[in-house]
Amino acid sequence: MSTIAGAVPRQRRRIRVIGTVQGVGFRPFVYRAAVALGLAGEVSNDASGVLIEAEGQAAALDELARLLVEASPPLARVAQVTSEPLAPQGDDGFCIVASRGEGPAVVPVSVDVAPCDACLAEMTDRHDRRHRYPFINCTDCGPRYTITRRVPYDRRFTTMAGFDMCPACRTEYDDPGDRRFHAQPNACPDCGPRLALHAPDRVLLATGDDALIGALDGLRAGAVVAIKGVGGFHLAVDAADAGAVATLRRRKARDDKPFALLVADLAGARKLVQLDPAAAAALTDARRPIVLAARRAHAGVAPGVAPGLPELGVMLPPTPLHHLLAADHGGPLVLTSGNLTDEPIAYEDPDAFARLARLVDAVLTHDRPIHIRCDDSVLRADVAGGLQPVRRSRGEAPEPIELPVPARRPVLALGAELKSTIAVARERTAVISHHLGDLEHPATYRAFLQAIDHLLHLQQVAPEVVVHDLHPEYLSTKFANELDLPLVGVQHHHAHVASCLAEHGRTDEVVGVAFDGLGWGDDRTLWGGELLVCDLRGYERVGHLAPIPLPGGANAIREPWRTAVAWAVTALGAEAVEPAVSHLDDRWAAMRDLVLSGRPLPTTSAGRLFDAVAALLGIRSRVTYEGQAAIELEALARAVSPAAAPRYDVDLQSGNTLVLDPAPLLRAVVADRDAGVDPAVVAAGFHLGLAAGTAAAVIRIASDRSLATVALSGGVFQNAVLTEQLCGRLKDAGLEVLVHRRVPPNDGGISLGQAAVGACLDD
Repeated sequence: MSTIAGAVPRQRRRIRVIGTVQGVGFRPFVYRAAVALGLAGEVSNDASGVLIEAEGQAAALDELARLLVEASPPLARVAQVTSEPLAPQGDDGFCIVASRGEGPAVVPVSVDVAPCDACLAEMTDRHDRRHRYPFINCTDCGPRYTITRRVPYDRRFTTMAGFDMCPACRTEYDDPGDRRFHAQPNACPDCGPRLALHAPDRVLLATGDDALIGALDGLRAGAVVAIKGVGGFHLAVDAADAGAVATLRRRKARDDKPFALLVADLAGARKLVQLDPAAAAALTDARRPIVLAARRAHAGVAPGVAPGLPELGVMLPPTPLHHLLAADHGGPLVLTSGNLTDEPIAYEDPDAFARLARLVDAVLTHDRPIHIRCDDSVLRADVAGGLQPVRRSRGEAPEPIELPVPARRPVLALGAELKSTIAVARERTAVISHHLGDLEHPATYRAFLQAIDHLLHLQQVAPEVVVHDLHPEYLSTKFANELDLPLVGVQHHHAHVASCLAEHGRTDEVVGVAFDGLGWGDDRTLWGGELLVCDLRGYERVGHLAPIPLPGGANAIREPWRTAVAWAVTALGAEAVEPAVSHLDDRWAAMRDLVLSGRPLPTTSAGRLFDAVAALLGIRSRVTYEGQAAIELEALARAVSPAAAPRYDVDLQSGNTLVLDPAPLLRAVVADRDAGVDPAVVAAGFHLGLAAGTAAAVIRIASDRSLATVALSGGVFQNAVLTEQLCGRLKDAGLEVLVHRRVPPNDGGISLGQAAVGACLDD
């Protein structure tokens, strides 16, 4: 094509955008930007993402490329933008063209997000046709993952397929200039889902806005109401009503585990908890996680919401329905998963009525099906100077995480047993499922199987390698062995550290500190306090906590007094056990004898060490939920300034591996307890002593191996006091410290570590 002499020559470029860029308003965004820049050409979806051919002046094309990354729609996550020159064609105008469907789709499905400001403004405008409509959405907000049955993400493949759009909604959907252009869940009161309020026996009580009003009336009267959200059912009560909170605890069989709270806005959250800028930003983010933060002294909630704990879990409304509930109620609501303790959340109406009927006084549901259950995500504020994931689920899953080493073959990683997630790795990305729960419960195992099928289907991938934990009794391991595929077993604590490396994009060798409850070791004992030198490809166990017998196996997890006896025998000697532990349980002598017999399997578990100290200090001899003893021990320690805490010692014993022996620490704990020292002061001294001993061991290993980086992983590092004290000491020694910011340090992150290790197999 020739140009007129003196005119600025036109260029044409093919631009490919990869990432979460379909179903998020990306094509209309490109259309508007191109038109504003005076460019000609077209934009379309294809199997890999968004494809743009644009023609015009070079400066305008450069500006379009910048906008694709820096000004993309709220739900978009741009992973890569590539460009190649083409011959100019002299196009006039810019248009959106039909999608190109060649090849298998590899475009991520967007996460579920809260309603945007524009939708909220319409919902609260009494003159708008969507006034108080609890299912309002647009391309910038609303459900995605939980309503998607298959890809490509199109209305006919979502749970909105049964709702035919009215003419007004269809006009919005077809208009590239409208923010609801191709918003697959688009609907209004005339054509979309509707609320319904039922009695527990399924008798219909009200529909539409009357159903919402009826639910609110019940909450104000002290009722327990099941509410269908975006990823499943919640159970709700008035958080200020002590009687209602107690009723919910009794019916749900949840003795002590804290409840989450729903508030209408940030101002409401600030009345309950102290929020630093990072926590406030997370709370108001469209992903709407539960944020655990320090409670205010006079937070207006019943004591039974989070008994004995200094933190409250607070969330802002994740859906338009929750906005209406929170705003109309005017105060905080308890909002907890719709299940019995340890079961998966109910997400289908028949299951909800079957399992929740005896727990509730009413059920507020609707007729938009949920395809995949997805519990709330949880973040903890102010852990080592930032936010730490505790549970990665709604709003985060299935957003991809870039792998530091590409997977040459598709990998299915099956996670562990508790806090289960699964992951699929293909090329440069790993996609982690929503939180599943503990596989020992049959309903959770069924959810595990469903999640595998769903994630593989969404990714349109057939795995060629399956990665699993080494524990032979984990149901995830047994499932792996049933598959006719190449298997790779990854040691539990290596997977923990690998998950931390993967989320930070690291492949270098580090000192890995993996402190958790239990994991199967290479020597067929139960590890849990491990010091590793490792990268993604392998590891060497260079140190660990001193082993003790685990009396009673799984019973020791539920009854920390058993571990207290084991540590008392080890640290104090058999003759001194009675005065140390006889008050904990009448069976102490039998447990002492069992420990001395040598029959129990040994463990190096850091989690059980925390349990033992909690029991010895009289904090918790039996637990009603996982980690309760350690959580309450940390809560006590947080009340004491580190400067006021005693300095307890941990011995470092050299040999084939470095052994951290906390026996001196345990002796000091018992001595100070018997001397009448405040348990909070002793708890703080324990945390500081373990942090100092661990830091000394890590610094020695890093020096011996000429390593400069440390990665901290495992559920024990949900403990902010330990994590902060250890990080401070390691950084003071000049070491770089990696902590979890994208996946949980607990077993919810194991699948990412497995996937990252599996990706290295053919590298």
